[in-house]
Amino acid sequence: MVVVIDLQPTFLNGIFEAERVLDRSEFLIRTARLAGVPVLATEQYPSRMGGTHESLSGLIERTGVVGKMSFSCAACGPFVSLLESTGRRQVVLVGIETHICVSQTAHDLLARGYEVVVCPDAVSARTIDRHKLGMERIRDAGAIPAHSESVAYEWMGSADNEKFREMLKLVKGAQY
Repeated sequence: MVVVIDLQPTFLNGIFEAERVLDRSEFLIRTARLAGVPVLATEQYPSRMGGTHESLSGLIERTGVVGKMSFSCAACGPFVSLLESTGRRQVVLVGIETHICVSQTAHDLLARGYEVVVCPDAVSARTIDRHKLGMERIRDAGAIPAHSESVAYEWMGSADNEKFREMLKLVKGAQY
C-alpha cells in the first residue's frame, strides 16, 4: 500500500524541491490506483494546517485520509486501524518531512513487523541535509529506499500487464 504523509500546502511551502515531491507522489498514487494498491494519507493537525494538497486530494478516497497530531502515523490509533484493515504488510511511504514524520512512521512500522519502502524522490524536508540524514537513518533501520518508478514497475511486473501502457503514459508525463 502507499501512505502519503502530510502533503499539505502549509507544510510544503518551506520544503526543499516541493514540486518534485508532489509530482513523484502523484505519479505513485496514480500508478497505485492502476495496480489496485490501496492508498492512505495523513494530515497533520488538519483543522489548523489544512488538508492534503489539491493536486493529490482528488486521487485519494476521503475514507483513506486520517488527521493526526502525532508525528508518526503509526502512533495514531485511527491510522493503525485503517492500515490493519487492509491486510497488507508492505507499506510504501511518500511525504514530508523525511527526518521527522516519515522517519518516525518508518521506524514504528518496522517495529510492528511491516516491510517499509521509502521513495527518496517522493519525500523531502526543509533542507537537503535533513532529507539526506533522514533517509540514511531510515535505511539504517531496515527500510528499503526505492525510486517511485521502480515501485511502479514492480507493481506492473511485466510489459504484458493490461495496465502497463497506462502506467507508461504516467512515466512519460511525470516532470521529475
